Amino acid sequence: MKKRIAFVCTHNSCRSIMAEAWAKHLGKDQYEFYSAGTEVYPGPKALAVEVMQDLGIDMTHASSKLLSDIPASFDVLVTMGCGVECPFVPCKHREDWGLDDPSGGPKSGFEATRDLIQVRVEDLLRRLDENLL
Repeated sequence: MKKRIAFVCTHNSCRSIMAEAWAKHLGKDQYEFYSAGTEVYPGPKALAVEVMQDLGIDMTHASSKLLSDIPASFDVLVTMGCGVECPFVPCKHREDWGLDDPSGGPKSGFEATRDLIQVRVEDLLRRLDENLL
């Protein structure tokens, strides 16, 4: 059975949805990746989609989802540091990445967040591959 990994933030419109896209881009077939938010939002932020596209990662198909739209339990749950209490989600391992939300800022802020997320996802995948999680 594939390990399930979820990335969660408030709106699932920037950080968590970029993390899911990175994970799917960099990940292997033995994992299932999801992202969701705790509040309804109409869709991904245009600059989040744009900065990922700048590196050849297509997020045009992505949509903002709620926790109720994805499976109910995970092997790994990653929160983005939203400053919002995440509802209880059953998981074997949970970590918070404490990333600032670039929403409302310039493209350079989205690029910096994208790059931080890439490093964090690469580290997460390494730890999963080495059975450290």
